[in-house]
Amino acid sequence: MSRRLLAVSFALFASGCTLGPDFQRPATTAPTTFREIPAAEAASIADTAWWDVFDDPRLQELIRIALAENRNLKVAAERVEEARARYGFARSYLWPSVSAGANGGRLRTSEGSLTHTPAEDTPGASRDSELSIYNASADVSWEIDLFGRIRRTTEAEQALFLGTQEAQRGVVLTLVADVARAYFELGDFDRRLAVSRRTLESRTEYVALAKDRFEGGITPEIDFRQAEAEFHRVESIVAELTRLVALKENELSVLLGRNPGDVLRGRPVEEQKLPDAVPAGLPSDLLDRRPDIREAEQTLAATTANIGAAKALLFPRIALTGSYGVASTDFDDLFKSSSKSWNVIGNLVQPIFEGGRNRRRVEITESQQRQALYAYESTVLDAFRETDDALMTYRTAGEQRKAQRDRVLAEQKVVELAALRYRGGVSDYLEVLDAQRSLFDAELEEAQTIGSHLTALVRLYKALGGGWPRASNG
Repeated sequence: MSRRLLAVSFALFASGCTLGPDFQRPATTAPTTFREIPAAEAASIADTAWWDVFDDPRLQELIRIALAENRNLKVAAERVEEARARYGFARSYLWPSVSAGANGGRLRTSEGSLTHTPAEDTPGASRDSELSIYNASADVSWEIDLFGRIRRTTEAEQALFLGTQEAQRGVVLTLVADVARAYFELGDFDRRLAVSRRTLESRTEYVALAKDRFEGGITPEIDFRQAEAEFHRVESIVAELTRLVALKENELSVLLGRNPGDVLRGRPVEEQKLPDAVPAGLPSDLLDRRPDIREAEQTLAATTANIGAAKALLFPRIALTGSYGVASTDFDDLFKSSSKSWNVIGNLVQPIFEGGRNRRRVEITESQQRQALYAYESTVLDAFRETDDALMTYRTAGEQRKAQRDRVLAEQKVVELAALRYRGGVSDYLEVLDAQRSLFDAELEEAQTIGSHLTALVRLYKALGGGWPRASNG
């Protein structure tokens, strides 16, 4: 291939235009602050590493196991590798393709072949002939990306690759949140089960007391039967909570990449530490922090690049092919200077009529880009809503937790007074029974509220896009 032709080709490549729109992040109208935050502040709990937010050594150990063994996370990692390879595959078309080959053999021609000439029709002349052919060459082919088709395709694959990286971060964040949530929910069930078992023991004592008073003629049979019914109600709740504990252990085990089984506990839910303050940061920061938004943005970038790739197909495609090698009918002469051969061929293909396929392709990519834009805007709106919901839930869960603690203390006093009145014969067992039921329900609801407060922190942390400090996210 001549140097002049190469220089011209590279000049064409360098000056080639790139069709289609260039991607820019869409403008979004972000609220200046969240409704639950009185004034906007730049700090966010999402910038705190998860191991500092979830300050329970056992929970931290479970999260690390999940990050190493969870199967969904392994799938996400492989999707990143696949996207990386696809990006490299698309990018390879920017460069010439070089190959080498060699062949050799003998060609035999007979009377009916195209090489037969009338001069050979003489008496005694051979009607057959044989010819040896040997060839070795290096071949080059290269499409000059004059209108940016290959560059736009590469740009799209790069955006998809970056999108899978964000998707992987999203899986990591979801996994951390799911393990923490399931762990706190398990602690909630453990506490409710402990309350139910303790209550069941006290109900056993009251059944025995009501039976003795009934058999002694002090109280009617209805008091004894009511005590029995309440005992069996609590017994049923114990069985249900035992089932829920086992199911939650199985859920955690699968998140850890293990077969269903027991899960070791750390601190009980009532001893779990909560951050002194939970700053949310600026709503606009979600655009850079949440992996689902960043993934949607990369998907939009890929569809935008595809428009340019589709438009480039409306214009000529220019390709160069070249070959340099040796050819001879005698193997001994194959590598002599007289056997050298080369060629350079330029190809230009301009679509003229294809039934509108290329224009429809452009329309398809433009529609896909608009769909991706709407999906991006929807993802942003959902992020703002989820964060605002999570802030509201976390604040009200803290208020509920305090109210439930005060209620339990009050109900305990009611049970003490009702029991004294019953033992003193001042009131019937129905008063005691009502007080016991109210206390039991209050204790169960308190345990559930503590668990809800902790899981609200998990949901808020996830909604804000937490996981690692931003410097560690790259």
